[in-house]
Amino acid sequence: MKIGIIVAMQDELACVEDMLANKTVNVAESGSQYIIGDAGKHSIVLSQCGIGKVNAAVRTYELISLYAPDIIINTGVAGGIDTETRVMDMVVGREVVYHDVWCGEGNEYGQVQGLPDRFAADADLLNKVLTANAGKRVYGGLICSGDKFITDRNELNEIKSRFPDGMACDMESGAIAQVCHICHKPFISMRIISDTPGVDSHWEQYTDFWKAAPQQSFAILRNTIENL
Repeated sequence: MKIGIIVAMQDELACVEDMLANKTVNVAESGSQYIIGDAGKHSIVLSQCGIGKVNAAVRTYELISLYAPDIIINTGVAGGIDTETRVMDMVVGREVVYHDVWCGEGNEYGQVQGLPDRFAADADLLNKVLTANAGKRVYGGLICSGDKFITDRNELNEIKSRFPDGMACDMESGAIAQVCHICHKPFISMRIISDTPGVDSHWEQYTDFWKAAPQQSFAILRNTIENL
């Protein structure tokens, strides 16, 4: 199977790249870099899209166009927005929604007009992620995406009021899910909780996460790939 993996940040890229063997780097005409390698029996195409919805959408479409992967996995970090989430947990997106989209009457909040109000994960991928990591704090839930790093308790409360079942908040999953929906490509987002917005020591919590060598959490991705 050929698997496309998209991350947003350099630290995330480094963690995933460590899993790959026989690596080569391809540079597209756009200047985008793609790391090609192997993970067990699978071929991997890994790329760092950059932060935010536009970067994520552009890179996802380009990856699909150039490499025709069988599936797309988005992984990286996210803020926990539910009392049940803890730092180093992994939330797997059963559904993904935009928390910053409103297209007016006749649409659900978070819905781009003409598209689903929420983007559902591929059911088979979701099952394999959750069964590959039994016994760990890995669980399915709603991921809320928007072009804002959530740090304020009032912002968090507003998102939770609109999406009470929201478990995590990031800046790319929604755009990647939308492109995969348009391109009929199986997709799943796996997000490690790096911080819980609204706490007094929020920024310290986020920076401490990266000091804690999150390879342990990214190893969940390796387990998933082995289960595919």
